[in-house]
Amino acid sequence: MTSTSSKETRGFQAEVTQLLHLMIHSLYGNKEIFLRELISNASDACDKLRFESVSRGALSAGDPEFRIRVSYDKTARTITVSDNGIGMSRQDAIDHLGTIAKSGTREFFERLTTDAAKDAQLIGQFGVGFYSAFIVADRVTVVSRRADLAPEEGIRWESSGEGEYTLETLTKDTRGTDVVLHLRADEDELLSGTRLREIVHKYSDHITFPILMAKEQWDAQAQTWQAASEDEQVNKASALWARSKLEIADAEYQQFYENMAHDVEPPLAWTHAKVEGRQEFTQLFYLPRRASFDIWDRDERHGVKLYVRRVFIMDAAKQLLPAYLRFVRGVVDSADLPLNVSREILQQSSDVAQIRTASVKRVLGLLEDLAKDQPEKYQAFWNEFGRVLKEGILEDHGNRERLAKLLRFSSTRTDVPEQTVSLQEYVGRMKEGQEAIYFVTADTFSAAKNSPHLEVFRKHGVEVLLLADRVDEWVVTHLAMFDGKSLQSAAQGNLDVTKLGEASTVVADAAQEEQYADLLTRIQAALHDRASAVRLTHRLTDSPACLVADEHGMSRHLERILRESGQAPPAQKPILEINPEHPVVARLKAEQDAALFADWSHILFDQALLAEGGELEDPAMFVKRLNSLTLALSGVAASRLWTPPS
Repeated sequence: MTSTSSKETRGFQAEVTQLLHLMIHSLYGNKEIFLRELISNASDACDKLRFESVSRGALSAGDPEFRIRVSYDKTARTITVSDNGIGMSRQDAIDHLGTIAKSGTREFFERLTTDAAKDAQLIGQFGVGFYSAFIVADRVTVVSRRADLAPEEGIRWESSGEGEYTLETLTKDTRGTDVVLHLRADEDELLSGTRLREIVHKYSDHITFPILMAKEQWDAQAQTWQAASEDEQVNKASALWARSKLEIADAEYQQFYENMAHDVEPPLAWTHAKVEGRQEFTQLFYLPRRASFDIWDRDERHGVKLYVRRVFIMDAAKQLLPAYLRFVRGVVDSADLPLNVSREILQQSSDVAQIRTASVKRVLGLLEDLAKDQPEKYQAFWNEFGRVLKEGILEDHGNRERLAKLLRFSSTRTDVPEQTVSLQEYVGRMKEGQEAIYFVTADTFSAAKNSPHLEVFRKHGVEVLLLADRVDEWVVTHLAMFDGKSLQSAAQGNLDVTKLGEASTVVADAAQEEQYADLLTRIQAALHDRASAVRLTHRLTDSPACLVADEHGMSRHLERILRESGQAPPAQKPILEINPEHPVVARLKAEQDAALFADWSHILFDQALLAEGGELEDPAMFVKRLNSLTLALSGVAASRLWTPPS
């Protein structure tokens, strides 16, 4: 290359100067994307020339194989990205590198017919990505020649990103563009073939043109990697998701997943679709076999990568799927989103909102197909990710009905911890006359399974869901109905056992209510600061008492969860229900000693609290009352208890 004219100094458009300032101060927040942007622009240039060569074959004559080359020079401290695409003229350089308002590629699209535009849908926009070079470089040199111009009409553009650039004409024997980055003093880690290959694999592996780098071999004497004269391709140059799914074997889908997700196990299932209409985008989603170690960190996303026309835009794009689907891995590739700075504020894009809606439907459809056609595989999914999916009941009102059908629970039908029962199955097994879907919540499966609130349900063979996941409390709060049946807590409200599907033998009649009225009053007086009410139970057959939340109040389990998380639940007292058929209650009814009666009442309350997994507010007082009561029942006076000397 030889210079054929003197340098001309020109000023950047004001918007470019502002953009450069933002770039240099890490607008993108991830400096390594400079290489992604330059390779993307090189790919665009090759795409444009390839398309124009269809009608003007002479443009690519003599060098028909399009390619991109990345190289570095440790001595000069430069990185160079070269392509043999369409190249730039002097005016192109002014328009494309000196301003933001114009884009050669955008103008190129405007010249296409409707059919040609569809045929050339992979051709991208230059956007403003070129300026990201200044994140890592304090000087950038561009040497280019447009494919339809003579060698002596090449140009050299150079700028330090401080408001001005120089432009001169030179002789360039080959078409295309070389972008040379003169690195900043603190960017030496980029002068490494290994590092540059890593960035290419991360962001540009699926660029459809080969990306070449010099082969490197280890020099044992110099203890460093040395470049060889031969080049090698460092990208796969094939976007699997852009191919027809009819052409892709299962093994290819699995290999792509393992490479993308860095997972040693094949995926459980996947779905692949191309959406066409007002927007065009491709979706390829995978369900992993195992949950990641940080699955419970709602802010940590590994999964969906966003591409625009096969150019990698971001990893773990939170805007594409809601948090309750954070286990999904895959790719969304849009043909319409711009390759410019707006990708940093995708949450404000209505186009992205539509992609998100379609993506949620696609994933839920995959789960529905598994649940229907491959129940064993769906159960394997649920065992790993069920608790995460339950969060959708809280977050996604629009898909709540679909999500409800995907839920699985433990129940008294099997009495095992595995969550295998769907709400549809439960409703299908409901007894004639049963009006509600009953559930009980607890801290553990064992506590739920052994809850005294289940006694009357077990007696009459009524199935109850056993909910021990923390999220279950919020699930049943937000999912009030399913298939026309209300969800009702077995431990809340005044249970009407006549609606369990058959008559109950433990319904307190009017005579029994009158018989125990005095006892209820006495217990209420003893527990006035702990229980809001005391009444005969319809729930118990074996236990003497249980605690019940008001029908419209907060459940006892949710109260405990809130306290453990440092929140103060609203002040409320539980209802104590007593079983008149139990010997302890009969003994309490006969107790005439006021002090012992009070101890009995408090112990009954505390036992009911412990039975449902609660914690005693004053364990020492509970022990003291229990000891006093034990001594009294054994005939030993409390005054004979040994006390330490003063």
